[in-house]
Amino acid sequence: MYDFLLDWYFWIKACHIVAVISWMAGLFYLPRLFVYHVEQVVPGTDTDLMFQTMERRLLRGIMGPASIATWVFGLCLVFTPGLVDWSMIWPWTKAVAVLGMTWFHHWLGWRRKDFVNGNNRLSGRSYRLMNEVPTLLLLIIVFSVIVKF
Repeated sequence: MYDFLLDWYFWIKACHIVAVISWMAGLFYLPRLFVYHVEQVVPGTDTDLMFQTMERRLLRGIMGPASIATWVFGLCLVFTPGLVDWSMIWPWTKAVAVLGMTWFHHWLGWRRKDFVNGNNRLSGRSYRLMNEVPTLLLLIIVFSVIVKF
């Protein structure tokens, strides 16, 4: 099995990068949609329903599949022989940041449900601040993998 991972390493790595880019695009855009939703839209209007549709499609149609692909291809890379030295710090910092990214993805899903149920309690400013979370996690992941500190 592991020989298969070595034979397909570059394909797996390319698919992982594409999946990560797709997932990150959604993680950056959905909180921005929430900012506009909370600041510009009156609950219960046609515009409210349109925003809910856009948010659902982004979360379920792009972010969900991209996050699953990211995890699948990422785990394939983890199990590729000789690729990860678990005695170093960088795989652990990356793993924690990826878990944080996954938590953030789910947090966004919970906030989307708040809009659907009419229970949103967060302000545009709160969503703007939360929009920085994926950036910080991305920095940790990239520097962990490239610099291998």
